[in-house]
Amino acid sequence: MPLWGWLVAALLLGLLFALLFASGELLVPLFGQVAEVTNYMHEFAHDGRHLLAVPCH
Repeated sequence: MPLWGWLVAALLLGLLFALLFASGELLVPLFGQVAEVTNYMHEFAHDGRHLLAVPCH
């Protein structure tokens, strides 16, 4: 597999982690503690997580 393939795979895995498992931690540098309290990322992807059968509670 060429280098660009590995880079794309790593990027997609990082994006998958961010959408499925990170519950706002990745937004803390942008929004501060408000991101943890209001859980923007979790709520944004909440229904999608359930559709993919990912436990989020």
